[in-house]
Amino acid sequence: MIRRIRSEISERILSGAWPPGHRIPFEHELTEQYGCSRMTVNRALGPLAESGLIERRRKVGTFVARPRTHSLVLDVPDIAAEVIARGETYAYELLSRSIRTASRAELGLLDLGRPVDVLVLRCLHRAGGRPYGFEERVINLEAVPEAELVNFALKPPNSWLLAHVPWTEAEHRISAANASRATASILGVDTHTACLVVERRTWRGPDKITHVRLTYPGDAYDLVARFAPRHTLPAA
Repeated sequence: MIRRIRSEISERILSGAWPPGHRIPFEHELTEQYGCSRMTVNRALGPLAESGLIERRRKVGTFVARPRTHSLVLDVPDIAAEVIARGETYAYELLSRSIRTASRAELGLLDLGRPVDVLVLRCLHRAGGRPYGFEERVINLEAVPEAELVNFALKPPNSWLLAHVPWTEAEHRISAANASRATASILGVDTHTACLVVERRTWRGPDKITHVRLTYPGDAYDLVARFAPRHTLPAA
């Protein structure tokens, strides 16, 4: 029931049926609708709030998240939620899917020293009908065997992993690159257009879960981090 509630609310938001700022039914209304306890509803909504898809306001209600303009460097964001939060319609396309024994390069990306089966996905995310980000992902099926059964033609791997596979550690690598001919074709930009590349590895305890490379047109995305020194320092 938790999965059903979460899935149906996500679909209404991702489809645009519930736009940013739309009030989601109160918890007591959802308990009546689904014939379940309030605790079940709360557990279903929790991950949606954590991923940024919805916003809970005490004594007011729960709403579809409103636009944001930046992605936190130290966060693992939900791409669909990011696009919707910008006030744009989100769309997703699975470009390719394959299962195979990891190549030497893929083992390096996952930081593994032994052969494992992996799920390799290439996806395109769109915002407002325009290409937004090109995703190249490798999932370690030894750590996440259930991923093999998921229909990623319908659900973005980023959203599914955030909802179903808790992570305990993540590593980001951020760089700039000029779009290759193949990448430029997918993103609908000129070859050699400046792009922002975000590579991320995530772990669940000792298990290596996934490596993803996300390529964004340079004028469509930015990253921001806010932090403080560990120790008090004199003002510069």
